[in-house]
Amino acid sequence: ADGLSQEERRALATKAFRHVSQYDAAVTGYLDVSSEEADSLPGELTLSLNKLASLRYGENPHQQGALYVPAEGGAGGIAHAQQLHGRELSYNNLMDADAAWRTVSDFAETTVAVIKHTNPCGLASHQDQAEAYERAYQGDSVSAFGGIVGYNRTLTAQAARAMDPVFYEVVVAPEYEPEALDILKKKRNLRILAVGPSTGGLDYDLRPITGGVLVQAPDALDEDPATWETATDRPPTDAEMRDLAFAWKAAKHIKSNAIVFAKDLTLVGMGAGQPNRVVSVHLSGRAAGDKAAGSVLASDAFFPFPDNIELAAQAGVTAIVQPGGSIRDAEVIEEANKHKLAMVFTGVRHFRH
Repeated sequence: ADGLSQEERRALATKAFRHVSQYDAAVTGYLDVSSEEADSLPGELTLSLNKLASLRYGENPHQQGALYVPAEGGAGGIAHAQQLHGRELSYNNLMDADAAWRTVSDFAETTVAVIKHTNPCGLASHQDQAEAYERAYQGDSVSAFGGIVGYNRTLTAQAARAMDPVFYEVVVAPEYEPEALDILKKKRNLRILAVGPSTGGLDYDLRPITGGVLVQAPDALDEDPATWETATDRPPTDAEMRDLAFAWKAAKHIKSNAIVFAKDLTLVGMGAGQPNRVVSVHLSGRAAGDKAAGSVLASDAFFPFPDNIELAAQAGVTAIVQPGGSIRDAEVIEEANKHKLAMVFTGVRHFRH
């Protein structure tokens, strides 16, 4: 002890008390969860996090940033991804990579997402992975530049070759074919992440507000399109239902007010983060262009007015999926019937702020 300075003693004491407090927090969390109702939030919430990495800066250069993980451990997910190549990850890289991984992980089919500012600007499902990438890229080839690409299957050499002409910041996949890695590594700065299933993460979504923290359960509802209610005279065709189910999942990952135009399991246009829904419909139609003809539309929340339906029909939409529940549902349904559209209600909303 005589060989330790006062500063060293203080550092060791801090480390010891931190370790004890983390253990106490873990025990408290376990006991609190076991004594509460399964669907309730705890009366007190104690978080213990360890710094995993210091980042160059936060969302902007004047903000400090770091990556923390739960002290009790865990594995998988973007926080524990194995970086196989490229420059160090930034705060924004991690945010967008997480959005890419969450999006593609929601799909059982082979799916590729292209992410910009946490929104999918490109998204497609197809049994051929390279074709899925091409469709996702063509969904918005302008916005794709400098984006993050996410895969939910082992990335193939064919898909890697398809990506080669475009500049991307990050690519995320569970695994990579050796030849695919060789192709991707030719881009010196491309960050290549291998991601495993997440375990031991936080059980809640946290959002700081002035004077406190908002806490909620994750938006992880298991939905079955077979339970959706047909609200219009015409029910969706089988092909429309497949696209509606795809579009509904896509809308969940886009900032509200979110509108998705989809066709052949491909996102062909989207409107994100708009203060009113009709603008999101307009932006989706403009982005889709000629591809809007024969497409379907998904809305993350109900339509408050029938003008959205009229605009969608003018763009070429043939079927719509939305939560329903507006006081003007009857007017919205009447407008859809007027244009011979099929419309289904999910009874579930997917706001994303």
